Amino acid sequence: MAIMTRNFNSVDMSDPKAAALAVKRAALEMGADVVGIGNIERWANAPLQMDPKQIMPECKSIIGMVFRVERGSLRGVEEGTFFSNYSAMGYGGLTYIYMPMTVINLSKFIEDQGYEAIPMGHQSDWRAIDTYGKLKPNYSRPVRPGQACPDIMVHLRIAAYLCGLGEIGFSKMFLSPQFGPRCRVGIVLTDVELEPDPIYDGPQLCNRCMACIKACPGQCFDPENTVKVNLAGHEVEWAKIDENKCNIAFRGAEHSGKEQADPYMPESDLVPGEWSPFYHKPKNLYNTGQAVCGSRGCTRACMISLESRGVLQNNFKQKFRRRPVWSVDWEKPYSPEKSGEEEKFYVD
Repeated sequence: MAIMTRNFNSVDMSDPKAAALAVKRAALEMGADVVGIGNIERWANAPLQMDPKQIMPECKSIIGMVFRVERGSLRGVEEGTFFSNYSAMGYGGLTYIYMPMTVINLSKFIEDQGYEAIPMGHQSDWRAIDTYGKLKPNYSRPVRPGQACPDIMVHLRIAAYLCGLGEIGFSKMFLSPQFGPRCRVGIVLTDVELEPDPIYDGPQLCNRCMACIKACPGQCFDPENTVKVNLAGHEVEWAKIDENKCNIAFRGAEHSGKEQADPYMPESDLVPGEWSPFYHKPKNLYNTGQAVCGSRGCTRACMISLESRGVLQNNFKQKFRRRPVWSVDWEKPYSPEKSGEEEKFYVD
């Protein structure tokens, strides 16, 4: 019996419109929930360290894909009983396992037709800039004059916007008309010319309701201090975020102002916030798994607001929040034995 292999050059990619249709169909079949395309000209004013042309100088098209964060993966955090599922399935597993498989396979589909493609997902660990966009000191240096320092970080939320997939909300979260903030983004850079989609101009998603700001447990947003950028001729604005505060609150901690004998995390004064039921930060899952706050403001509050307005395409039979918001009173002692909440299980 002869060996078997993939079919090469089976799809005519010479017509940008037909090629775009073939790529979109393939992306959906391979696991993306939404797919759109932006031409490279939309990145004309990108900062050097975020410019996709620094990675692929001959790049003509960028394919953006939305991967939904399943509403159900937020259920356990909402109820306060099952935190690992969002961190594993809605965050780490989706970001580091599922999404890479799709962008890799889509890149293979394009390369089978004789064009180069670069699969990209959440690849920020090697980036040369910090969370504020500044070059990290003594990290890397350009290999040629005029080039960026390795590694480039293409801004995925901006890429999704430039591929026509939705809006960037006031919280800086990417909002799609299908899922609102329940999105992860993957992209593919390619040198094949694909017909681009228009920048999103559908029903307004973010209406500045400020639900994200009010519900953020770390109060990480400064709504009076905003960031404004011009993306392909469109003015986009979001609230400035204190990344350092978010990094602490995100993992369920807050500063106590005094040294702790047994801190929540290695930083000596950290204690669990009222949005964390854990005595210490749980271990990471799939290279992350620290989302103890469960995106209380930027995802859950935003999603609830969008769903109440009826603007999302992926709607549900029941509302998401069905019980009062919980909080943990860490000043109150807790003992399973004394409270009668400890259960004994017997196995025959």
